[in-house]
Amino acid sequence: MNSIRRQLLLWLALGLSAGIFLAGLVLYFQAREEANDIFDYQMRQIAASLPRQAFAPIAPGRDLPDLDDEIMMQIWNSNGTVIYHSHSTSVMPQQAELGFVDVPGPGGMWRVYSAQIGNTVVQVSQPQSARKQVAAQMAIKTVMPLLLSFPLLGALIWIAVSRGLAPVQRAAADVQSRDMHTLTPIADQHLPQEIRPLTHAFNDLLTRLQHAMQAQRAFVADAAHELRTPLTALRLQAQLAERATDEAERRGAFADLKNGLERATHLVHQLLTLARQEPGVQELGRIALAPLLQSVLAELAPLAAEQEIDLGMNAGDHLTMEIQGNADALRILFNNLLSNALHYTPKGGVVDVALQRTEDGVQVTIQDSGPGIPEQERERVFDRFYRATSAASQPATGSGLGLAIVRQIASLHTATVHLDNTSQGLLATVTFPAA
Repeated sequence: MNSIRRQLLLWLALGLSAGIFLAGLVLYFQAREEANDIFDYQMRQIAASLPRQAFAPIAPGRDLPDLDDEIMMQIWNSNGTVIYHSHSTSVMPQQAELGFVDVPGPGGMWRVYSAQIGNTVVQVSQPQSARKQVAAQMAIKTVMPLLLSFPLLGALIWIAVSRGLAPVQRAAADVQSRDMHTLTPIADQHLPQEIRPLTHAFNDLLTRLQHAMQAQRAFVADAAHELRTPLTALRLQAQLAERATDEAERRGAFADLKNGLERATHLVHQLLTLARQEPGVQELGRIALAPLLQSVLAELAPLAAEQEIDLGMNAGDHLTMEIQGNADALRILFNNLLSNALHYTPKGGVVDVALQRTEDGVQVTIQDSGPGIPEQERERVFDRFYRATSAASQPATGSGLGLAIVRQIASLHTATVHLDNTSQGLLATVTFPAA
């Protein structure tokens, strides 16, 4: 389970440990450098303290007392004869180079200092391991207080992390205490600045969810109201068919019942179509508009021919123009617009479809030769279940959902839909952002 507390404690502990380790490493090298200076000074002092007179040769088989286990000294004359060494057996080479030099010896590297005193050469040697040991001891003594304070620092870090995460726990408790009907925003006045982007995004989600629920309630209420009338009419028509006294009356009642069923079926189909076009339901991809429009026109061509309406399309050189969208949803959008245009265009009229590129993106226009829509109703016709007054003279085949579905699909594609009256009739313009 991924935990912010665990991640913070882990990284802080690792950072603290790495800091102590690096501090110890730096202290070790500083102590080693200081130890080198001290021991070099000591070696020079040892060599300088020797007498200037000539040394007597060492008697064969005679052992002189050792100086220090960490210091080895030997002296030889100008002929190269060793006249003194601090150990029974000399293990260091005779260095003719004066001053300090590092040479390999028993147990590793040795620091060697050679100086000429009179006719003799004095050589003082010390293993580098001794210096490293002293430097390590000094570094450990310095870092030890930090290591001993590590548990205290860990406790302080634990308390600091717990206090820092307390606002997150309070916000989580606030969200957990809510039910499905509580969509009020979370108060974030006293929350840390780092948490506020999350609460702002969550509050924005709650606002959008509240609007969606309100729209859904309104949709259900409108749908129930609109379904009540056709269902009541169907029941009455069925009763009239049952009470019919002759065959002609019965056929007329059943014809009215069939028409009522068709209107109810169309209304239910429109309601389901509108529900499917909610944001987030459709998947978008690159769509070529011209072939899609041509297929919709081909489906409606028989209806146009039956009403003797000239239905055509002008795409110019934009046959390959593409947008980001959903093919099924766009087919419904253009089918509804063209169906309305054919429905309200009188017999012998014209419906023209045009595809063009503009500064705002890609534009599709549908021009009919119908009566148009009064200016005060051009926005209301996009409301659910609203039918314009200009449709009063037309057969009541619609449910007032066609243009509501058009606007819903256009919103899904971040497109705009405008209706304008022209000298010919109604002009519907759909503008898509370019892919």
